Amino acid sequence: MTGAVAKPTIGIIGTGAIGGFYGMMLAQAGYDVHFLLRSEFRAVAERGLQLHSAVHGALTLNPVQAYSAAEDMPPCDWLLVGAKTTSNRDLAPAIVQAAAPNARVLLLQNGLDVEDSLRELLPDALHVLGGLCYICVHRQGPGVITHQALGAVHVGYHSGPAADDPSRAAIVEEGAGLFRAAGIDAQAMANLHQARWQKLVWNIPYNGLSVLLGASTTPLMADADSRELITSLMAEVIQGATACGHEVPAGYAEQLLQVTQRMPDYWPSMYHDFLHKRPLELEAIYARPLAAAKAVGCELPRIEAMYRSLSFIDRRNT
Repeated sequence: MTGAVAKPTIGIIGTGAIGGFYGMMLAQAGYDVHFLLRSEFRAVAERGLQLHSAVHGALTLNPVQAYSAAEDMPPCDWLLVGAKTTSNRDLAPAIVQAAAPNARVLLLQNGLDVEDSLRELLPDALHVLGGLCYICVHRQGPGVITHQALGAVHVGYHSGPAADDPSRAAIVEEGAGLFRAAGIDAQAMANLHQARWQKLVWNIPYNGLSVLLGASTTPLMADADSRELITSLMAEVIQGATACGHEVPAGYAEQLLQVTQRMPDYWPSMYHDFLHKRPLELEAIYARPLAAAKAVGCELPRIEAMYRSLSFIDRRNT
């Protein structure tokens, strides 16, 4: 009779809304989860993490295995990066410090090619994966997270020592399996780059318009002019994806509009960053897709105009 396979040790790098939510769900499922925090360390160490979820109810994790420095963390088999893409280059030392040999680093972030800048700063022995979170969640206060709807995670392999497709697929499946064990819908993505373009079909219009128009999803969907703007921006993202060789399924934009119509009223993450005077994730969500499309001769004028407008707002705000 063989013994049970030991559960992996999981580290959360950036315990905001995303890191806090998924970290809490994994801890509730019995995983050994360690949370790296900066400004909120004292609050979480003293009071724990609280989750107010429309899906899972009210959950509290206390005590929390919380750390203010990566060197205090145990070696982690999986590192889930929930911090904003604007801090990726600064995160590399913490990831290296907290990683067990052959660790899997999963970036739960929005935008295109977010793994690239981090990959060059990490040892070759670490696996880098991308995770796309389809979720309505925000941080309400220090260690307090509100989860309104959804929660699925799509996982894809980016780079690392897994040399062939079966090895990569096994690691991706292992990652998706962690979330499924915690009661979260998760699936493997064969093509991470295509998956990231598809996620931009939602992120590019709603994130930017929430800041530019000062509106959340319900009023944006209810007004004929803003809805037309959303639809035309989605079409432009799909045009860019197609030009870069990624076929977006027919009817995908319409499907996203219907999902958003049914969602509770939601302020996208970029609006929260704007409100709290944090840098907006413009490089990952706008500049890189624009550059990728331009490199293959495809201009995206509406997205370009949105990017320039947001850049102006971002400079004045921060």
